[in-house]
Amino acid sequence: MKELTIGKNDAGQRLDRYIAKALPLLPAPLAQKYIRIKRIKLNGKRADRDTRLKVGDVLQCYINDEFFDTPTPENAFLKLFKPKLDIIYEDEHILLVNKAPGMVVHADETEKVNTLINHIQAYLYQKKEWSPYWENSFTPALCNRIDRNTGGIVIAAKTAEALRVMNQKIRDRELEKLYLCVVLGRPSPAAGTLEGFILKDENKKQVSVRSKPVPGGRKAITKYRTLASAKGLSLVECDLITGRTHQIRAMMSHAGHPLLGDGKYGNERINRQYGKHHQALWSYQLTFQFTTDAGELEYLNGKSWKVNHVDFVEEFFPEVSF
Repeated sequence: MKELTIGKNDAGQRLDRYIAKALPLLPAPLAQKYIRIKRIKLNGKRADRDTRLKVGDVLQCYINDEFFDTPTPENAFLKLFKPKLDIIYEDEHILLVNKAPGMVVHADETEKVNTLINHIQAYLYQKKEWSPYWENSFTPALCNRIDRNTGGIVIAAKTAEALRVMNQKIRDRELEKLYLCVVLGRPSPAAGTLEGFILKDENKKQVSVRSKPVPGGRKAITKYRTLASAKGLSLVECDLITGRTHQIRAMMSHAGHPLLGDGKYGNERINRQYGKHHQALWSYQLTFQFTTDAGELEYLNGKSWKVNHVDFVEEFFPEVSF
């Protein structure tokens, strides 16, 4: 239990609003609950959340010590009262999550709290499976990442060994990740391999595709097959042989078939016509294909997971099952 004494500068505030300022890591819904169930008392008694505080009032706070910490990127997960995760699979080592478009995987200049990794850490913290305040605690981490406006499967490691093994398997291409996308036009041939060299522009946060090697360019290979075509659009499945920044988006655009909704590499006129403001791209299937020892994760070898719902498939190609 910790006590907070109200001084002259804090007097006159509502109890709940004072708590929000004094304990910025404590989510508002949790603070309301703690006031209601008397884990936050005013002068030793229960008080309503709209009670006006007076000089000399004392708050008794029966809450975890971590909520008294100074906010940092490392404890931002505490702000999430109800983690929002579409969990495809979970065991003691890994977590497979279907990320929604619009969510960033890690904090950036536009978002510090509502990130995928923070939702995962909040979920595990509230399950009491993990806490950064435990001695020698491992911090759950993402093994792969996808763009803010791309949806699909992300792997999170719950243990240090899982992170080590998964990182090695991803580097050695012992995982198959298939993507679905809607592109403009009809690819010809209907299936094939796109090859090129991707050159990254850090200032523009954009890449370009070159047909021949260029300084700074990295080899990129994407296999694709067309699943359906209708009304000027095609549903395409892509298999990333390499994993470069914006690879599918840039290579399909370079091939003359930009993704519907893509603001960087697509056709703005057609995007507006369809009312699409982010790329129609989803990492929809993950298969573990280990060719070397996987240690504690060997049980995953040969297993595959697929998402149940991709909004743009249902919208434009409802007859296609995947």
